[in-house]
Amino acid sequence: MDSTGHFLLSLVTAATVLQVCSTVTVIGLYGATIEVPCNNGAAKPEDLIFTKWKYEMDDHTSGDLLVKQAHKEEAQIKAMDGYKDRVSIAANSSLMIQGGSLVDQRTFTCMVVYGSNLDEHPVDVLVHKKPLPPQIKDKAKELENGKLTSLGVCMAADANPAAEIVWSKNGKLLVADGKTIIITPSVKVDPSTGLSTTTSGLQYTAVKSDMEAKFTCTAKHSLETQMSAPETFTIHYPTEKLSLQVLAKAPIREGDNVTLKCKADGNPPPTSFNFSIKGQKVTVKDSDTFTLTAVTRDNTGDYKCSLVDDGKMEASEKILVSYLDLSLNPTGKVVKMVRETLVVKMEQNASGDAKVSWTKDNRKLDKEPRFEHVSYADAGFYVCEVSVAGIKRNQSFQLVVEGTPVIKKMTKQHSEDGRHKVLTCEAEGVPRPSVQWSVNGTNEESSYINGKATHKITVVPTGNLTITCIATNKLGDDFMAINVSSLIKEERMPGKGAQDDSSDQAQLIVFIVVGLLVTAAVVGLAYWLYIKKSRQGTWKTGEKEAGTSEESKKLEEYNAKV
Repeated sequence: MDSTGHFLLSLVTAATVLQVCSTVTVIGLYGATIEVPCNNGAAKPEDLIFTKWKYEMDDHTSGDLLVKQAHKEEAQIKAMDGYKDRVSIAANSSLMIQGGSLVDQRTFTCMVVYGSNLDEHPVDVLVHKKPLPPQIKDKAKELENGKLTSLGVCMAADANPAAEIVWSKNGKLLVADGKTIIITPSVKVDPSTGLSTTTSGLQYTAVKSDMEAKFTCTAKHSLETQMSAPETFTIHYPTEKLSLQVLAKAPIREGDNVTLKCKADGNPPPTSFNFSIKGQKVTVKDSDTFTLTAVTRDNTGDYKCSLVDDGKMEASEKILVSYLDLSLNPTGKVVKMVRETLVVKMEQNASGDAKVSWTKDNRKLDKEPRFEHVSYADAGFYVCEVSVAGIKRNQSFQLVVEGTPVIKKMTKQHSEDGRHKVLTCEAEGVPRPSVQWSVNGTNEESSYINGKATHKITVVPTGNLTITCIATNKLGDDFMAINVSSLIKEERMPGKGAQDDSSDQAQLIVFIVVGLLVTAAVVGLAYWLYIKKSRQGTWKTGEKEAGTSEESKKLEEYNAKV
């Protein structure tokens, strides 16, 4: 017997008081240092003699671990087994066990000897370890709608105590009902470590809505609750409904390509379909589409698709091909004589209600143009535009109105200084007529707008004259005369109040003479035009009259006779 034994024996024989306290429980972590407190960490007694730690061995007998004398710094290790290199004592008398494992789940007793007292403080040690993160293994490749199938096995390995496993779908706990959901848990203990591995098998009856469902398993443990990574599963279910889609930009027009797509709600979807194209069955393999290229109005109608192995399950869709035909008569360049009739005929054939509009020279017209008697103002570029459901067509014609010149009027007026007369000749005609005068003039001005030619000249008549305006183009000519009195004579003539009103007969003679002069001038002009055409001569404004002496004599003789 060692000195400590002899000392303890002497204490007992000296009527030492022995007190055994109630047992407390301490939980340590697997692999970590376990601290076992002495007397729940209470302060050491002042008359402490020594502290001793002992433990319950596997055969339920007591074995010593270490003894610490109060007056010594180092403790004396008594253990001879696996604890020899793993135990030590802290300053507060706690037992420190390094590398905690399940073999440390036993009762340790702290014996404190002080004064004439000996107290024992038993401590039950439990060692806990959280499981490895749970995993779903043996996962099903797919689930079948309405059929109970093994979804997978969840495993939470190497725990103490064993973990509890629960299953969830989309975060909602799954509860076994023995029919559509069956959960089979089990626990296995590793004989070498004593750690437990919990497994839980899930059999599940899937529905179509589980296609995107997320399944998880959760390992519940005193140290930590852990969740597995979510898993999704393919759900197999038969086709119950078909739909036919028309893949084309609306509206569908002639020349477009139209793709028909048959969609089935089964999973996996069928790989082949029958398409009914204008009453003819076309089987498409390894595809769910059929394309109509460069469609025409004849492609308008109902189209269908069906399953190859079940012709009764089908879907249909109507295709409407928009079209527009436009015919306009006349088109291009149209030449008409003034006051002729032009009939414009527009015909359109469309798949729907068409909108028709007309423009002339880019200006919108209120209605379709009609030309019972064309005028120069009707000339222009006409466009007919017809539109329906995304389609536009237009055709056009250029109306050119031609006509021989027609002099509408001639006017005369004094210039601003009163020393000249300004003569104006207005003529209509297309092509543009050239204007000529029977006299020379200055300050010529001319314009041509909408088939109307206006020509002005300034003259200084030294006597009373009959002046003729001649308008000519490739289609013909026209002329008109106007009487112009001498400016000198006008200045010398007295006012109307100075005229002799006593003789009405004199006035009558004047009117007759003037009439004869006008008649002679017209006849002379007609002769002059004849001569002009025969020898290609001309009277152009600003040029001197230049005829042959023979023609001049004939004109003078003709005028003398008249």
